[in-house]
Amino acid sequence: MLGRILKYDLKWVYKVVVIFYILSFIFSIIGRGLSAIENSLVFSVVTQITFGIAISMMVSGLINCLMRLWARFIRNVYKDESYLTHTLPVEKKTIYASKVIAAIICVFTTVVVSVACLFICYYSETNIQVLKSMLELAAETYNTTVLNLLLLISFVIFLEIMFIVLIGYVGIIIGHKSNQNKMVKTLIISFALYLLTQALTLGLIYVYGLFNSNIMNLINTTDIVNVDAIKSIMYVGIGIYLVYIMFYYILGKKQLKKGVNVE
Repeated sequence: MLGRILKYDLKWVYKVVVIFYILSFIFSIIGRGLSAIENSLVFSVVTQITFGIAISMMVSGLINCLMRLWARFIRNVYKDESYLTHTLPVEKKTIYASKVIAAIICVFTTVVVSVACLFICYYSETNIQVLKSMLELAAETYNTTVLNLLLLISFVIFLEIMFIVLIGYVGIIIGHKSNQNKMVKTLIISFALYLLTQALTLGLIYVYGLFNSNIMNLINTTDIVNVDAIKSIMYVGIGIYLVYIMFYYILGKKQLKKGVNVE
């Protein structure tokens, strides 16, 4: 049953988001084609405009991905489709799991499409060499490999986006327990949870700094800090956000299990 629910969740989200994927590829390919025309100021300007449109489509794809995930949650659990959803022989935790898995898949594909389109737009031997040199320098600085560095950056971005998605889900669940102003309360609760979590993160890093002088120097001074301090704070940050994601997943599942006020 989880697979069937997940299929419909993905279909509903991708129905719109895939349009932005297609537009991103179209403008990337057009811009790439125009960039092959040399010694023309007009085509150079048009190329940059086309690349700008392609990038805006990528950003719009990510924004619409998040908005559609939240809209699907509300529509499927609380509004138009809620009566059908809650008459299915499936537990609420399965419904919630489907929404979370759909978010993971959609966010991943959106990031992959964006990377592919950026590659189409800006690939050249010169750009690759410049990027490779920068990555190799960064990797050497952090005492790691380029592949590990790219994976680490991608993982951090993914965690940040999933953290935002889950806060939105929890905000929706708690906000829709009210009988009035559900959407307003959803937005307020989601924003408040985000600010509270960020404040808690800073507090935890400060506490960690009490036991690590390099981290405290990063907080208290504007001096250049050593690489070990940056690596430490990055790894601690990843650990903190993994805990947050698990916390909000469990919180959302438990809150949804307590009951739903359908409209």
